[in-house]
Amino acid sequence: MKQNFILGWLIWCAALVGCETIIDPALKPAVPVLVVDAWITNQSEPQVIRLTKTQSYFDSTLPLGVKGAQVRVEGSDGKIYMFIESDTDAGAYVWIPADNEVFGETGLIYQLRISSEGEEYIASTPMGRVPPVDSITFRLQEGNQFVTDLYLAEFWATDPLEAGDTYWIKTYKNGVLLNKPSEINLAYDAGFSRGGNFSGVVFIAPIRTAINPFDQDENNNFLSPYEVGDSLYVELHSLSEASFDFLTQVVVQTDRPGGFSELFATPLANVSTNINNVNPNGKKAVGFFNVASVSGLGRKFASLDDVTKNN
Repeated sequence: MKQNFILGWLIWCAALVGCETIIDPALKPAVPVLVVDAWITNQSEPQVIRLTKTQSYFDSTLPLGVKGAQVRVEGSDGKIYMFIESDTDAGAYVWIPADNEVFGETGLIYQLRISSEGEEYIASTPMGRVPPVDSITFRLQEGNQFVTDLYLAEFWATDPLEAGDTYWIKTYKNGVLLNKPSEINLAYDAGFSRGGNFSGVVFIAPIRTAINPFDQDENNNFLSPYEVGDSLYVELHSLSEASFDFLTQVVVQTDRPGGFSELFATPLANVSTNINNVNPNGKKAVGFFNVASVSGLGRKFASLDDVTKNN
C-alpha cells in the first residue's frame, strides 16, 4: 500500500512537470501618458526634470523624451525657476544656478507647472528639513563557519524633535549610488513608519546599517560590504509625506521575491502620483515631484585602524 502511494505521488509530480507550458501573452497596447521625473534638491548643481512617455509592458527600449514642453517651478515666496529644454538630452529640462545659488528654501511650498502637447499639469510639495550627518563608523562583524568577516558601516544622525519628518537616505560606495530596489532606504522620523514615536532621537539601527550593500560571489557567499580602500558617502534627502508614500509603494512593487514566494506577495499595482492635469477630463500623467534639502557626509575606509571590533 505504501509503495503504491509513493508511486502515485511520483507520477503526479512528473505530470505537473510535464504540463509546464511557456506562454507569450498578447497585451493590448496602452495609450502613452506623460511621465514626470522631478526630484529637485538644494545642492549647488544644475537641477533636471525629465519628461518621457509610458510604453508597452514588453517594450525594453529606453523611453523617448518629450520635446517642446514648458517647465517651471514657483515658490511660495514668489520666486520662479525656469527649466530650459536641453539641446543634447531629449526630455531633460534644466535649471542652472548662478554662482553660490541653490534651489529653494526649507519650509516653503513649491509648485511645478508643465505645458505639454496642449495639456497643463501641476504639482505642489513642501521643502522639508534634514538633520546633519554627524559621523560614519566602521565595525568588524567577525565571521564563523558560515560567513567570513564582514566590515560594516553605520551613519549617525539625530532626527529633529518635532514629529513628521520623512527622509530618503542615499548611499554612494566608491562614487556609485546604491540603487537596487532593496537598497532604497526610507525613514519616517528616526524609524520606519508613522506612529513609531521615534522623533527627536538617533536613527534606529536598521536604518543606520541599511547603507551596507550585501552582494554575493559565484558560490553565493556573502561579500563584505566594505573593504580597506573603499569610500562611502551618505546623504539625507527630505521628503514630503506624499513622496515618502510614493517611494514606499515603489519598493513594494519593485523589490519582488520571485519564484514560489510571489504567490503570497503584494499584487502588482500602479503607484501614486502628485502630478495632476488642470483639466479633470484631460490626459493623465504619472511620476512625482519633490523638492529636498540635503545633508551629507563622506568617509574613506583608510585602514583597519578605522574599525571598531564587535564580537
